[in-house]
Amino acid sequence: MNKLAILAVAGAVLTSACTTDPFTGEQKASNTGVGAGVGAVLGGLGGALISGGKTKGALIGAGVGALAGGAIGAYQDNQEAALRQRLRNTGVSVTRVGDDIVLNMPSNITFDRDRSVVRREFYDVLQSVSLVLKEFDRSLVTVEGHTDGDGSNAYNLELSQDRARAVADFLSDQGVDQRRLSIEGYGEMRPIATNATAQGKALNRRVEIRIVPLTA
Repeated sequence: MNKLAILAVAGAVLTSACTTDPFTGEQKASNTGVGAGVGAVLGGLGGALISGGKTKGALIGAGVGALAGGAIGAYQDNQEAALRQRLRNTGVSVTRVGDDIVLNMPSNITFDRDRSVVRREFYDVLQSVSLVLKEFDRSLVTVEGHTDGDGSNAYNLELSQDRARAVADFLSDQGVDQRRLSIEGYGEMRPIATNATAQGKALNRRVEIRIVPLTA
């Protein structure tokens, strides 16, 4: 079984973020022609830092065509539509942020409490995601782990990394090219709701998959 041998660099900052409702399937407007082009930052635990530029270069060098101009938005429109169709009524939300697509997966449907093993009941959902990612292979995929504010910073950071890695490993095992995949563990650093309430904590415990178009 192939495993993704990449761990996130803690605290790495992406160029865009979003607020999502993980329990709705609300449709979002098309964003054809809107350019974002966010590059993924990759890191190795105990190894050298691998840049997103090198990853893009490797894919393009292997014959995966880069997107440009208006083709970027159109490509992501089609990928977004495919994801919305497959993930309807699963508890996973699909949000468009410029040309990026963000999948928000609440931890209560992906992992048991304080565990980093993907729940068997969630396999079908991740298999559906992998099918779309393999069909739309001209993109980079960052799996981001997030926790609530309970527990120590160190524990939450490690848990978020382990959960992101578990999801990335699953996608890799389903045939998604490992060169497209990276992980980020943010622990409690990027809440989308208050940690003062049980409902807010539930929203903060999540894994997000950010799908970024492959550009030259």
